[in-house]
Amino acid sequence: MPSPPHIFRTLIAIAILALVGCGGGGAGTALPATHDDPPPTNGPRGAHGIDHIVIAIEENRSFDNLFHGFPGADTVSSGKIHTGATVPLAMVPLAVPYDLRHHAADFTNAYDQGKMDGFDLEVGVGGPHLPEYAYVNPSDEQPYWSLAQRFTLGDRMFPSQIDTSYAAHQYLIAAQSGGAVDVPTNIPWGCDAPAGTTVPMLGAGRALLPGPFPCFDYPTVGDELDKAGVSWRYYAPALNSGNGDYGGQIWVAYDAIRHIRFGQDWQTGIASPETAFLTDVSNGRLAGVTWIAPAFLNSDHPGATSDGGPEWIAEIANAIGTSPFWNDTALIVVWDDWGGWYDHVPPPQVDLHGLGIRVPLLVISPFAKHGYVSHVQYEFGSIVKFVETTFALAPLAAADERANGLDDCFNFAQIVRPFVRIRTQHPARALLREPPTSRPPDDD
Repeated sequence: MPSPPHIFRTLIAIAILALVGCGGGGAGTALPATHDDPPPTNGPRGAHGIDHIVIAIEENRSFDNLFHGFPGADTVSSGKIHTGATVPLAMVPLAVPYDLRHHAADFTNAYDQGKMDGFDLEVGVGGPHLPEYAYVNPSDEQPYWSLAQRFTLGDRMFPSQIDTSYAAHQYLIAAQSGGAVDVPTNIPWGCDAPAGTTVPMLGAGRALLPGPFPCFDYPTVGDELDKAGVSWRYYAPALNSGNGDYGGQIWVAYDAIRHIRFGQDWQTGIASPETAFLTDVSNGRLAGVTWIAPAFLNSDHPGATSDGGPEWIAEIANAIGTSPFWNDTALIVVWDDWGGWYDHVPPPQVDLHGLGIRVPLLVISPFAKHGYVSHVQYEFGSIVKFVETTFALAPLAAADERANGLDDCFNFAQIVRPFVRIRTQHPARALLREPPTSRPPDDD
């Protein structure tokens, strides 16, 4: 029988849902579920010995920016600007104090019909001359390089969308964004947004059109998993935490799905804070499929003035690797868009919405190829397809149906090796919270 505090929390949640209603449009105060009621670990077993998939989402980095010079990967040390001149890429710290705009219009300028020479026409929010043409000092991101050296790095991962985080996170849970592009006009980014909030739509010729309230009802991976009896969870900072951490207000993808936001899955599938994942795994609880959105300080987002991202991902990998779940888990780490940074590889254009500019992919698993760089073309639909093929689910949309699977990243016949912890210098950074601030990131 649940304890009285548990009953009290449940009654509060029901009351809040009744007040908010299914129509959206309010500045809702409901929070995602905490980790008090973790999902069951047991369920249908996946293919090739994979029973758990964890998708960790970081922010705003191109491949050339984050893995410049990695052995065996396709990177360069210089790039073209719109005048045709070649400029060297400057080395910068991971914790750069400036941001770069990366909306659909910025993609059009940077891509320049495949010439990849218009990144200097993006809008930089502060920063040095040509701030887009830079790569991260490898010493600032050693855990990423350690993971890539031990497991599999993909150097042909392209977002399924050309623009920013809102659509990116939708593609990672649904293989589509409902036609939405760029960012909603207010926060939170979803059904809890204030009345009057809209999100643009992408029209013919990639023109921006007026769009609807950012609360949609298309099918998601979570819906498919529910039908298949596979547990799932989405960890993120609290939707309205009040502590200035905007991660929960802009990166809780399921908040934009009406039937999830106002259904039972919101109580059982959405968990905050994101660090509850570490606690759950240490206590022997892991859903069949998990998404993890970071706190702003641990997101790699330019302008966050923090280098906590690599150690946050290392903490996730260490938690899984030192748990009983290691032998049947695949951890997928991806960055949701290019963030405005230069990249030299032209993304294939497969439809109106994508593909976007190249980002890194890490595949960490006892079945991931050791010290391998995959050059196979992937997109965010490939991650959705991996979930679907693992748990025998049907495709959701065009992106996951057309995408290559992640097969090249794995060798399911290799001997499972014990996990060796990833060394971190400041593991406590994984628990840092964002200090209060007067505004969210400039864009995402």
